Amino acid sequence: MKSITVPHNLLAYIREGSTFLVAGHKEPDGDCVGSQLALCSVLTRLGKRAIPCSAGPFKRPEIAPYAERFTADPPIEKDTQVIIMDCSSLERTGELEQTLRGLPLAIIDHHASGNTAGHIAFLEPTAPSVTALTLLLIEALGLEPTREEAELLFFGLCTDTGFFRHIDYGGEVTFDIASRLIRFGASPKRTFQKINGGKSLESRILLGLILSRTEAYFNGKLLVSYENLEDTERFGLQGRDSDMLYKLLLSVAGVEAVAVIRQESPTSCTVGLRSIDTVDVSAIAIQFGGGGHKQASGFTATGTIGPLKEKLIRAFAELL
Repeated sequence: MKSITVPHNLLAYIREGSTFLVAGHKEPDGDCVGSQLALCSVLTRLGKRAIPCSAGPFKRPEIAPYAERFTADPPIEKDTQVIIMDCSSLERTGELEQTLRGLPLAIIDHHASGNTAGHIAFLEPTAPSVTALTLLLIEALGLEPTREEAELLFFGLCTDTGFFRHIDYGGEVTFDIASRLIRFGASPKRTFQKINGGKSLESRILLGLILSRTEAYFNGKLLVSYENLEDTERFGLQGRDSDMLYKLLLSVAGVEAVAVIRQESPTSCTVGLRSIDTVDVSAIAIQFGGGGHKQASGFTATGTIGPLKEKLIRAFAELL
């Protein structure tokens, strides 16, 4: 990862502001939640008013305990400014979009997709996580993270790197950031348990069901499975363990990409996409109005599992 410099206009934006809405993308993950809460803590230490905002839902078990710290209906006061974390467009904030539109806006993100035109942007696709960028921002502001902030930042770093298993050649800076966060009080042991422990038996049963539905395409290069409405009714959102599901599917010999479709309502689905190395799943997600990383992306689409699955397979045919 190349050397990263925090933009001077972002530092001025923060120093000159007094009230901030710190928003993230809908269906947040650990990197989004960790960066938002850590930045809000830092802004508060600087004497600012900072409100963490999210449209939710907080589906992932490891972030569910943080849900009560966020609001989906933030107050708009005079001189209110917005900082969006872990996405590069207002559209990705979901129901918050209309509330935030028209307010002064800064973006902190590490995704290659998105439109930052006309806004202050700290956009660095080489960064392993937005929590890594947040640490650099804290240090550029002349501060060190508190223990709680370090734990939040380390949590986000670990969730976005798959606890470092996605780091490849040239990723040594990621471990430098991890080392600094540990020095400031983050615990790898506690973070691993937070991410991987405490799962319910029902979540293991749901994993088995989704795995049993998996179908292979293009000589095993693509694996596709799904979760239907009946699963959600039976197991609830807390039964989901996406990281373990993708880990198991990507361990299959010969697989290059994975797609998991979830029927969220009778008329809409979310789709998670993962790949091992050469396949850029963000290119697929962008075709459907989503985005993300080369090896981890997703999108929301109108429709049902069957027709959407056919469209996905056609889209992957061009890559596989």
